[in-house]
Amino acid sequence: MNLANWLARMGTSRGATPALFNGTDQIATYQGFARAAAVLAGGLLTCGVKPGDRVGIFMTNRPDYLIVLFGIWYAGGVAVPVNARLHGKEAAWILHHAEAAFCFASNGLDADLANAGYAGEILEAGQLKGSPCVEPAARAPDDLAWLFYTSGTTGRPKGVMITHRMLMTMTLSYFSDVDAVDASHATLYAAPMSHGAGLYALAHVLKGARHVCPLSGGFEPAEIFELADHFGQMHLFAAPTMVKRMTQVAREVGAKGQGLRRVIYGGGPMYVSDILEAVDCFGAIFAQIYGQGEAPMAITALSAEEVAARSPPDWRMRLGSVGRVQSGVDLRICGPDGRTVPAGQAGEIMVRGDLVMPGYWRNPEGTAKAFVEGWLLTGDIGVMDKSGYVTLQDRSKDMIISGGANVYPREVEECLLLHPQVREVSVVGRLSADWGEDVVAFVVPEGATMDTAALDAHCCENIARFKRPKAYFAVPDLPKNNYGKVLKTELRERLKSI
Repeated sequence: MNLANWLARMGTSRGATPALFNGTDQIATYQGFARAAAVLAGGLLTCGVKPGDRVGIFMTNRPDYLIVLFGIWYAGGVAVPVNARLHGKEAAWILHHAEAAFCFASNGLDADLANAGYAGEILEAGQLKGSPCVEPAARAPDDLAWLFYTSGTTGRPKGVMITHRMLMTMTLSYFSDVDAVDASHATLYAAPMSHGAGLYALAHVLKGARHVCPLSGGFEPAEIFELADHFGQMHLFAAPTMVKRMTQVAREVGAKGQGLRRVIYGGGPMYVSDILEAVDCFGAIFAQIYGQGEAPMAITALSAEEVAARSPPDWRMRLGSVGRVQSGVDLRICGPDGRTVPAGQAGEIMVRGDLVMPGYWRNPEGTAKAFVEGWLLTGDIGVMDKSGYVTLQDRSKDMIISGGANVYPREVEECLLLHPQVREVSVVGRLSADWGEDVVAFVVPEGATMDTAALDAHCCENIARFKRPKAYFAVPDLPKNNYGKVLKTELRERLKSI
């Protein structure tokens, strides 16, 4: 099976359906989209690309991105999408590690690659033209489709091997567990297409929906509101930080997000206070997914109905969860001994199934460490209740052990965010001769000053005393990577000089 078949079939059966848009301007129908991908594939084959060869994509969000992605699959190649926000040297390292002899790059990014010493051939999306492929190359379900490189916040990124079967499972799970899609819908690419936003293109190609790239090439809330109003029935994948910013801007300008049909959020912790404000502002349009590169986008899901529900007695607890297990995986929560823990007890989340990667590219040691008896170790600590709702505590490496007791930073962060003086917060552990680790909080205050006594009293009123921070540090902002995740490793480094 080749995922490009989905586009080829749509180009034949619904060729006149609008497909690609740059802002509000239509660029291609599905017939044009499919032909452009087939022509690009013909060019790749002429250049000597063979099935299984890796081809890089170092591009900003634009309609050509999808033509390149599906063109690579048409030719039987493996796409290596690289976040356009990375430094040229970081991108060059990824492409070298992936052994990609060709890379499609946007204007400006091509120079960055060249200056970084990338040894392969750098191409423009419209440069390669050849006799169009009659049909997509034959590929087996377990053949690679996508090499996804992890963010690498603690070292060199690892290349997650993602197969055609994995992406098919992810797409069908989306329909089953997250949301419906039809040809009247549109999907907006405001988050990087090299990650979750691009993965969700598959569901919208399969159903013949419209694909819209903002003229800004990225995330601009005012532009999102304008495009949603223009197209209607708009889908958007967003990181929690993006949802929070959309809410802030909407309140500033009095927008209600008309035309936004569904916003899927994931990729980081969504605090309960933030999603409550978002639902209050935009209505019941939000759904949550939990996944990771090793099991993309489809470990658990919390539906839009569940996010908006306020009648169940435990609705707030559910809103703080990441939902229930999606259809494409098995999930268990295990203790240090590898045994499944009882409901309500914390442990590491482990998954298996057709959604889970076969391993890391050219990294047998990393692959061996990632699995136990066929189960993927996610590195996330979670709790499953009796109804099957999974609540993330933290990454296992972020858990703080103070005086022999486990403290989960997210629980403390959730508490502090309820205080009006706190805009953003990140909690980490600091080495302590007496306790092993102390809990400390880096706070972005809402105003010019921060009353630490008030914050301490607030924590004592809402969580156990041993969980409250021993110190509070006011900062103008929190360090984040290109995907909006707080870099706790950098905060720990700061503590060494405080």
